[in-house]
Amino acid sequence: MNFFVQQTITIHTLKIDGISNASVCQIGSAGIVKPLAKLYNTGGFTEAAPQAGPGPVELPGTPFVPLTQPSRM
Repeated sequence: MNFFVQQTITIHTLKIDGISNASVCQIGSAGIVKPLAKLYNTGGFTEAAPQAGPGPVELPGTPFVPLTQPSRM
């Protein structure tokens, strides 16, 4: 059995507080949303990567990415 849904959506304001790499913003009906991940060997590697060494030393409150001081405009 097939269902066909027709709808009209008018959006005057859309506020998104936060977004990340895995965020999905869906408006309306999509039926089924399936996740998709494709892995490709674009470098032509033929063997496994070497074992990782020890990670960085974590200090409390230290970011992993060096951040710059905020500037005033």
